Amino acid sequence: MDRNVQNIGRNAPDPPREQAIATLARRQHGVVSLDDLVGFGLSPSAIRSRVASGRLQRVHRGVFAIGPLTLTRRGHLLAAVFACGPGTAVGCRCACELYEVLGRRGQVVDVISPTRSGRRRDGIRVHSGATLAPYDVTVIDNIPCTSLARTLLDIAEDGPRRDVERALDRAEQQQILDMRAIDDVLERSIGRRGAKLLREVLAEHLVGSTLARNDLEEAFLAIARAAGLPPDAVNVWISFPDGGGAEADFLYRDQRLVVEVDGRDVHTTRRAFKADRRRDQRLMLLGWRVVRFTWQQVMFEPAYVAATLRGLLDRR
Repeated sequence: MDRNVQNIGRNAPDPPREQAIATLARRQHGVVSLDDLVGFGLSPSAIRSRVASGRLQRVHRGVFAIGPLTLTRRGHLLAAVFACGPGTAVGCRCACELYEVLGRRGQVVDVISPTRSGRRRDGIRVHSGATLAPYDVTVIDNIPCTSLARTLLDIAEDGPRRDVERALDRAEQQQILDMRAIDDVLERSIGRRGAKLLREVLAEHLVGSTLARNDLEEAFLAIARAAGLPPDAVNVWISFPDGGGAEADFLYRDQRLVVEVDGRDVHTTRRAFKADRRRDQRLMLLGWRVVRFTWQQVMFEPAYVAATLRGLLDRR
């Protein structure tokens, strides 16, 4: 929490104090804590008056939003940290949001707190931070959160495995993956269920090899894996001899097969249709077979997709 602007005394005139509160709120995604307001010299009655007038909006007990503006997602994340007391950090999947390695799922905010007693709040899921070391916490955009290594361990605690793979792939893509930090976390987490899964994924999964871009690609990947037909690569670039190239959604190298999954909207224009066919033809001239599955097939006909894929691979 930023305390640099909290040196204005209790008798300071209102305009400078209001400006200082607004400055702090901007740094804190629109939220301030009760301690922040008291530090600015506001009495309990003054705070209640501001709530009554709408100048402050109570988010959680002891946590307020400034003015009538709707809080951003990051405002809600920081509000949850403030609500659960000192030492609390955003964790689990919500920390993945901050690292941009997994997308948002639901409205509940996951936090890691040194103590769970008396710290439950609506809209907040509190996890025990008994094993949280000081170096397991960092700050992203002024929001305390668990380190990436600790975050990976925590999401592995409840799975699913694919979430761990996706987070590792995205972290590798962003060049923020620190294997030494992961090894350190694992050494300190012997016996934890998440440590076992994280070790398995690191041993069996080629990090960065399954960078699916959307839910449709994730759905096809799940079908292929369930059928025992995992692709060799996902979203891989194939170069053309005369320059340029094409990015294949899924690649089976030995069978020289490229699989494309077409979304509902992306490939529906006449221009996109022509570009897709020209691209497929150029790949076929290089010796690749190209098969396209529609959104409808992938999302609602998984058995058909699996059988077709198996047939194509077996033919080769």
